[in-house]
Amino acid sequence: MAERLLTVRDLNVRYGKVEAVYRASITVDRGTIVSVIGPNGAGKSTLLNAIMGVLPSRGTVEFCGNDMEKTSIERRVGQGLCLVPETRELFAQMTVEDNLELGAFTRYRRGDKGIRQSLDKVFELFPRLKQRRTQFAGSLSGGERQMLALGRALMSSPTLLMLDEPSLGLAPLIVKEILHNISELRKTGVSILLIEQNARAALQISDYGYVLENGEIALEGPSAELAHNPRVIESYLGMGGGEKAEQQ
Repeated sequence: MAERLLTVRDLNVRYGKVEAVYRASITVDRGTIVSVIGPNGAGKSTLLNAIMGVLPSRGTVEFCGNDMEKTSIERRVGQGLCLVPETRELFAQMTVEDNLELGAFTRYRRGDKGIRQSLDKVFELFPRLKQRRTQFAGSLSGGERQMLALGRALMSSPTLLMLDEPSLGLAPLIVKEILHNISELRKTGVSILLIEQNARAALQISDYGYVLENGEIALEGPSAELAHNPRVIESYLGMGGGEKAEQQ
Protein backbone atom coordinates (compact mmCIF):
# COMPACT_ATOMS: atom_id res chain seq x y z
CA MET A 1 0.00 0.00 0.00
CA ALA A 2 1.31 3.45 -0.95
CA GLU A 3 2.50 5.77 1.80
CA ARG A 4 0.29 8.83 2.23
CA LEU A 5 2.34 12.04 2.27
CA LEU A 6 -0.33 14.73 2.22
CA THR A 7 -3.93 14.61 3.38
CA VAL A 8 -6.14 17.68 3.02
CA ARG A 9 -9.67 17.39 4.39
CA ASP A 10 -12.51 19.90 4.12
CA LEU A 11 -10.19 22.85 3.51
CA ASN A 12 -11.89 26.25 3.47
CA VAL A 13 -10.25 29.57 2.59
CA ARG A 14 -12.04 32.92 2.63
CA TYR A 15 -11.20 36.35 1.25
CA GLY A 16 -13.54 38.51 3.29
CA LYS A 17 -17.02 37.21 2.52
CA VAL A 18 -15.87 35.27 -0.54
CA GLU A 19 -15.28 31.51 -0.09
CA ALA A 20 -12.29 30.99 -2.40
CA VAL A 21 -11.88 27.30 -1.52
CA TYR A 22 -14.76 25.29 -0.07
CA ARG A 23 -14.44 21.88 1.59
CA ALA A 24 -11.60 20.77 -0.67
CA SER A 25 -10.15 17.34 0.07
CA ILE A 26 -7.10 15.95 -1.74
CA THR A 27 -4.37 13.39 -1.06
CA VAL A 28 -0.84 12.82 -2.39
CA ASP A 29 1.00 9.50 -1.99
CA ARG A 30 4.76 9.10 -1.92
CA GLY A 31 6.31 8.69 -5.36
CA THR A 32 3.37 10.16 -7.27
CA ILE A 33 2.57 13.27 -9.29
CA VAL A 34 -0.88 14.67 -8.55
CA SER A 35 -2.34 17.46 -10.68
CA VAL A 36 -5.07 19.99 -9.94
CA ILE A 37 -6.61 21.55 -13.03
CA GLY A 38 -9.35 24.10 -13.49
CA PRO A 39 -10.16 27.53 -14.94
CA ASN A 40 -8.67 30.84 -13.88
CA GLY A 41 -10.09 31.98 -10.56
CA ALA A 42 -11.06 28.46 -9.48
CA GLY A 43 -8.93 28.66 -6.33
CA LYS A 44 -5.97 26.54 -7.43
CA SER A 45 -3.22 28.87 -6.20
CA THR A 46 -5.23 29.61 -3.06
CA LEU A 47 -5.31 25.88 -2.32
CA LEU A 48 -1.51 25.57 -2.50
CA ASN A 49 -0.91 28.70 -0.44
CA ALA A 50 -3.25 27.41 2.28
CA ILE A 51 -1.47 24.05 2.38
CA MET A 52 1.87 25.88 2.69
CA GLY A 53 0.51 28.04 5.51
CA VAL A 54 0.79 31.30 3.56
CA LEU A 55 -2.98 31.83 3.84
CA PRO A 56 -5.16 31.15 6.89
CA SER A 57 -7.63 28.31 6.43
CA ARG A 58 -10.08 26.02 8.17
CA GLY A 59 -9.95 22.27 7.80
CA THR A 60 -7.20 19.69 8.17
CA VAL A 61 -3.77 19.59 6.53
CA GLU A 62 -1.64 16.57 7.47
CA PHE A 63 1.87 16.10 6.11
CA CYS A 64 3.77 12.88 6.79
CA GLY A 65 1.15 12.07 9.44
CA ASN A 66 1.59 15.38 11.28
CA ASP A 67 -1.13 18.02 11.68
CA MET A 68 0.17 21.27 10.19
CA GLU A 69 -2.32 23.60 11.90
CA LYS A 70 0.23 25.22 14.25
CA THR A 71 3.31 24.64 12.09
CA SER A 72 5.11 27.72 10.71
CA ILE A 73 6.05 28.01 7.04
CA GLU A 74 9.74 27.64 7.91
CA ARG A 75 9.07 24.45 9.86
CA ARG A 76 6.96 23.07 7.01
CA VAL A 77 9.90 23.64 4.68
CA GLY A 78 12.19 21.98 7.21
CA GLN A 79 9.88 18.96 7.30
CA GLY A 80 10.04 18.57 3.52
CA LEU A 81 7.10 20.60 2.18
CA CYS A 82 8.03 23.19 -0.45
CA LEU A 83 6.09 25.55 -2.73
CA VAL A 84 7.30 27.09 -5.99
CA PRO A 85 4.89 30.02 -6.49
CA GLU A 86 3.63 31.22 -9.85
CA THR A 87 5.71 34.42 -9.43
CA ARG A 88 8.92 32.35 -8.86
CA GLU A 89 10.22 35.06 -6.47
CA LEU A 90 13.87 34.92 -7.49
CA PHE A 91 16.50 37.44 -6.40
CA ALA A 92 17.26 39.16 -9.71
CA GLN A 93 20.46 40.90 -8.54
CA MET A 94 21.99 37.70 -7.15
CA THR A 95 23.74 35.00 -9.15
CA VAL A 96 22.18 31.70 -10.11
CA GLU A 97 24.38 29.87 -7.62
CA ASP A 98 23.57 32.29 -4.79
CA ASN A 99 19.84 31.87 -5.46
CA LEU A 100 20.24 28.10 -5.30
CA GLU A 101 22.19 28.23 -2.06
CA LEU A 102 19.48 30.40 -0.49
CA GLY A 103 17.09 27.52 -1.13
CA ALA A 104 19.10 25.49 1.37
CA PHE A 105 18.89 28.13 4.12
CA THR A 106 16.96 25.95 6.58
CA ARG A 107 19.46 23.13 5.98
CA TYR A 108 22.39 25.49 6.68
CA ARG A 109 20.78 26.45 9.97
CA ARG A 110 20.59 22.88 11.16
CA GLY A 111 24.13 22.06 10.04
CA ASP A 112 23.27 19.80 7.10
CA LYS A 113 26.48 18.58 5.43
CA GLY A 114 24.93 17.49 2.12
CA ILE A 115 24.25 20.89 0.57
CA ARG A 116 27.14 20.84 -1.92
CA GLN A 117 26.02 17.40 -3.09
CA SER A 118 22.48 18.76 -3.59
CA LEU A 119 23.87 21.64 -5.65
CA ASP A 120 25.71 19.17 -7.88
CA LYS A 121 22.47 17.21 -8.36
CA VAL A 122 20.60 20.37 -9.35
CA PHE A 123 23.30 21.20 -11.91
CA GLU A 124 23.07 17.64 -13.23
CA LEU A 125 19.31 17.96 -13.62
CA PHE A 126 19.54 21.46 -15.13
CA PRO A 127 22.85 21.72 -17.05
CA ARG A 128 21.88 25.18 -18.29
CA LEU A 129 21.94 26.48 -14.72
CA LYS A 130 25.49 25.18 -14.32
CA GLN A 131 26.51 27.05 -17.46
CA ARG A 132 24.96 30.23 -16.04
CA ARG A 133 25.91 29.75 -12.38
CA THR A 134 27.71 33.12 -12.17
CA GLN A 135 25.06 35.13 -14.08
CA PHE A 136 22.49 37.28 -12.32
CA ALA A 137 19.07 35.61 -12.10
CA GLY A 138 17.50 38.69 -13.70
CA SER A 139 19.45 38.06 -16.91
CA LEU A 140 17.93 34.60 -17.49
CA SER A 141 15.22 33.72 -19.99
CA GLY A 142 11.74 32.77 -18.77
CA GLY A 143 12.45 29.06 -19.08
CA GLU A 144 15.77 29.39 -17.28
CA ARG A 145 14.11 31.34 -14.47
CA GLN A 146 11.60 28.53 -14.05
CA MET A 147 14.45 26.00 -13.94
CA LEU A 148 16.13 28.14 -11.29
CA ALA A 149 12.93 28.29 -9.25
CA LEU A 150 12.66 24.50 -9.40
CA GLY A 151 16.34 24.06 -8.59
CA ARG A 152 16.16 26.41 -5.62
CA ALA A 153 13.18 24.47 -4.26
CA LEU A 154 15.09 21.20 -4.64
CA MET A 155 17.92 22.66 -2.55
CA SER A 156 15.60 22.51 0.48
CA SER A 157 15.58 18.70 0.02
CA PRO A 158 11.78 18.47 -0.26
CA THR A 159 9.70 15.35 0.17
CA LEU A 160 6.72 17.00 -1.52
CA LEU A 161 7.16 19.77 -4.08
CA MET A 162 4.12 21.94 -4.85
CA LEU A 163 4.30 23.72 -8.21
CA ASP A 164 2.00 26.61 -9.12
CA GLU A 165 1.59 27.03 -12.90
CA PRO A 166 5.21 26.15 -13.87
CA SER A 167 4.41 26.50 -17.60
CA LEU A 168 2.84 29.96 -17.33
CA GLY A 169 4.10 32.41 -19.94
CA LEU A 170 6.59 30.00 -21.52
CA ALA A 171 6.96 29.12 -25.20
CA PRO A 172 5.63 25.67 -26.22
CA LEU A 173 9.08 24.06 -26.63
CA ILE A 174 10.18 25.36 -23.23
CA VAL A 175 6.92 24.10 -21.68
CA LYS A 176 7.73 20.61 -22.93
CA GLU A 177 11.22 20.82 -21.45
CA ILE A 178 9.98 22.07 -18.07
CA LEU A 179 7.28 19.39 -17.87
CA HIS A 180 9.86 16.74 -18.79
CA ASN A 181 12.06 18.05 -15.96
CA ILE A 182 9.11 17.81 -13.56
CA SER A 183 8.41 14.23 -14.65
CA GLU A 184 12.10 13.38 -14.13
CA LEU A 185 12.01 14.75 -10.57
CA ARG A 186 9.99 11.72 -9.52
CA LYS A 187 13.10 9.60 -10.14
CA THR A 188 14.94 11.62 -7.48
CA GLY A 189 12.38 10.58 -4.86
CA VAL A 190 10.40 13.83 -4.85
CA SER A 191 6.59 13.65 -4.94
CA ILE A 192 4.77 16.49 -6.71
CA LEU A 193 1.50 18.38 -6.36
CA LEU A 194 1.09 20.24 -9.65
CA ILE A 195 -1.26 23.15 -10.33
CA GLU A 196 -1.65 23.69 -14.06
CA GLN A 197 -4.00 25.53 -16.40
CA ASN A 198 -2.50 23.48 -19.24
CA ALA A 199 -4.76 20.55 -18.40
CA ARG A 200 -3.64 18.31 -21.25
CA ALA A 201 0.02 18.49 -20.22
CA ALA A 202 -0.76 18.11 -16.51
CA LEU A 203 -2.81 14.95 -17.02
CA GLN A 204 -0.14 13.48 -19.31
CA ILE A 205 2.57 13.57 -16.62
CA SER A 206 0.50 12.98 -13.48
CA ASP A 207 -0.84 9.80 -11.88
CA TYR A 208 -3.97 11.23 -10.30
CA GLY A 209 -5.92 14.40 -10.92
CA TYR A 210 -8.48 16.74 -9.40
CA VAL A 211 -10.68 19.28 -11.17
CA LEU A 212 -11.26 22.42 -9.11
CA GLU A 213 -14.17 24.64 -10.12
CA ASN A 214 -15.48 27.63 -8.16
CA GLY A 215 -13.38 26.62 -5.18
CA GLU A 216 -14.75 23.07 -4.98
CA ILE A 217 -13.44 19.70 -6.13
CA ALA A 218 -15.78 18.90 -9.03
CA LEU A 219 -14.11 15.70 -10.28
CA GLU A 220 -11.23 13.43 -9.35
CA GLY A 221 -9.68 10.19 -10.51
CA PRO A 222 -6.66 8.59 -12.20
CA SER A 223 -5.28 11.07 -14.72
CA ALA A 224 -5.77 8.69 -17.66
CA GLU A 225 -9.47 8.38 -16.78
CA LEU A 226 -9.93 12.13 -16.38
CA ALA A 227 -8.31 12.66 -19.78
CA HIS A 228 -11.12 10.57 -21.30
CA ASN A 229 -13.94 12.04 -19.21
CA PRO A 230 -16.41 13.80 -21.58
CA ARG A 231 -16.86 16.72 -19.17
CA VAL A 232 -13.09 17.26 -18.88
CA ILE A 233 -12.64 16.91 -22.64
CA GLU A 234 -15.36 19.48 -23.34
CA SER A 235 -14.17 22.00 -20.75
CA TYR A 236 -10.39 21.59 -20.80
CA LEU A 237 -9.18 19.28 -23.55
CA GLY A 238 -11.30 20.28 -26.57
CA MET A 239 -9.76 21.74 -29.69
CA GLY A 240 -10.17 25.29 -28.41
CA GLY A 241 -8.54 24.43 -25.10
CA GLY A 242 -5.73 22.53 -26.82
CA GLU A 243 -4.94 25.41 -29.15
CA LYS A 244 -4.99 27.82 -26.25
CA ALA A 245 -2.63 25.61 -24.25
CA GLU A 246 -0.16 25.42 -27.12
CA GLN A 247 -0.13 29.19 -27.44
CA GLN A 248 0.88 29.73 -23.82
